[in-house]
Amino acid sequence: MEQVLSTVPVALAFSVPIAAVGALVLHRMRRRSITAAVSVLVLVPVIATIVGVVGVSGFMYTPQLAGTVAVCAVVAMITVPAAVVLGRGIARDVMWLHEARDAERAAEQSRRELVAWISHDLRTPLAGIRAMSEALADGVVHEADEVSLYATRIRGETERLTGMVDDLFQLSRITSGALRLTLSAVPLHEVVSEAVAVEGVAAARKGVQVRAEEHGTWPVVWGSDPELARVVRNLLSNAIRHTPPDGAVVVAAGVRDDRAWLRVDDGCGGIPDDDLERVFDVAFRGAKARTPDNTSGGGLGLAIARGLVEAHHGEIHARNHGPGCRFEVRLPLATGGLTDR
Repeated sequence: MEQVLSTVPVALAFSVPIAAVGALVLHRMRRRSITAAVSVLVLVPVIATIVGVVGVSGFMYTPQLAGTVAVCAVVAMITVPAAVVLGRGIARDVMWLHEARDAERAAEQSRRELVAWISHDLRTPLAGIRAMSEALADGVVHEADEVSLYATRIRGETERLTGMVDDLFQLSRITSGALRLTLSAVPLHEVVSEAVAVEGVAAARKGVQVRAEEHGTWPVVWGSDPELARVVRNLLSNAIRHTPPDGAVVVAAGVRDDRAWLRVDDGCGGIPDDDLERVFDVAFRGAKARTPDNTSGGGLGLAIARGLVEAHHGEIHARNHGPGCRFEVRLPLATGGLTDR
């Protein structure tokens, strides 16, 4: 017993410096690879044990020394790979936590921006409705033509509010995962034709030409007709709003790499490069030159379009093209894929 106790100071004299060096190395690696740090954490006790045993043996070869080193080597061969796997798992979990935290911060910022924009946009039509209704109630406006004009304006403001509420409801369904699509084969030509006819009324009032490129074939996509119609209408509405009078908005579609594509080209004058990645963010409106007029909604159209496209397992992108911007959507093809037009 006394002989064993007498070897403890020797073992500590050799093992403690190794452990101290290992602790210093771990401290230096605290901002680096988690996998490497875990591997070092496993290796340090093994190395310290081997050095301590060698020191106790007086650096002389003995069967006991050889057996101890062999056992430590086997332990290292098992624990180091396990530490590498564990470290990579921890690194993935940490990365996922960082991404989740960043996504949560982005979502919170987006919610704040949305509340700010909607609060501002709601006040404008509500103030107009209140002022005009008070004028009617107080008899300030009593001529038949004036009463009819005020009633028409109140109806217009009410329709704006209804559209904003509908957009909020649709966006909440998308972001909450409550959106359920009824999928079928949808000819894009029919969707585009209907959207052009509906949005063409607003375009004509502004003096903007809206047309669909006519060619031999149009893709048939696998999707939900109402949601795809809303995507096209939102893109057209956005393009018309930002295209100056006498400008043109052109819609085209086709097939590339076994996927359907649909694009909307406008004459907005372009989007700053820093804003291209943000045009689909909730309530984003970009530079002052591209800020919609007071007849626009809450800046949710493109965000809704992106959500609906992604719900179809598709993609949507924006880039500058010619005198304006190009918004392109890619969607899965239905069986058959094409229709003649």
